Amino acid sequence: MKLPKFSKELIIYEEGDVVENPFSGESIELNATELAIYDYIMGLQWVIDRVGAFNEASFTYQKELRNGLDWFRTNNAKAYMVLLD
Repeated sequence: MKLPKFSKELIIYEEGDVVENPFSGESIELNATELAIYDYIMGLQWVIDRVGAFNEASFTYQKELRNGLDWFRTNNAKAYMVLLD
């Protein structure tokens, strides 16, 4: 399982967990790597929302977010559909 480009900044957890989509209530189990990347994606989204999507300061975060989403689509399409689509 190849990690996205931001992987050198990403800390992989020791264990996975079950994650629930806050909008649909649907949940899915993620392994440690998937959970770490999911949490990173959620953190990036939070930062982008606070900085503003059209603010140049958020462009690097947006690129990392896209890398994470692309990674999920490739490596666990089911989890992507449940949590991120």
